[in-house]
Amino acid sequence: IRQGVWALLLGPYLFTLCIPLDCTEEQGSPSRCPSISQEKLLDRVIQHAELIYRVSEESCSLFEELFVPFPFRLQRNQVGYTCITKALPIPSSKSEIQQISDKWLLHSVLMLVQSWIEPLVYLQTTLDQYDNAPGMLVNKTKWVSEKLISLEQGVVVLIKKMLDDGTLSTANSDQGQFQYDVPPEMLESVMRDYTLLSCFKKDAHKMETFLKLLKCRQTDKYNCA
Repeated sequence: IRQGVWALLLGPYLFTLCIPLDCTEEQGSPSRCPSISQEKLLDRVIQHAELIYRVSEESCSLFEELFVPFPFRLQRNQVGYTCITKALPIPSSKSEIQQISDKWLLHSVLMLVQSWIEPLVYLQTTLDQYDNAPGMLVNKTKWVSEKLISLEQGVVVLIKKMLDDGTLSTANSDQGQFQYDVPPEMLESVMRDYTLLSCFKKDAHKMETFLKLLKCRQTDKYNCA
């Protein structure tokens, strides 16, 4: 019954995203999206980011409900794990975010996206090892992982369109920072994966926030908080 309820709740999120980020409104090369305006492309990228954040929230809540003992739910940041993106030069305070350029907003989103691609693939593998892990949780993680790659492609194209940056590389040298350790004791493994989901949810919210700020700057430059 529980899985059925979650399916009803998440169904609109998982199937609303019917517009891909391949940018092909007409026949043409998707590499620079000549047939779609910058404004529409940004709207599509924001839509992807919004849905990724929503599903990440649901995934984290479902994982917590199913696997994390209540006394440990407030301790995820106190068990020796830190977010894998902590060392990235991502602005965090409101003043920092307001001061950075559009270019750095986009590059910050790109760094966050690329940093999470491998960890989410790893998370799919570990969730398969949980007893009684609902298929919905595994499928949602896979869905987010796929949409994250799509989001990466969209952000790269958006950077090229906005900045005419034809030399931009999609490779992130920090991707390898994520450590694939031997599975620890079960509770420790649960807390590690819980921290991973929580950190991704937080970073997904950052991606959405940065993109919406960029959209605001395009339409109302002097009134964006």
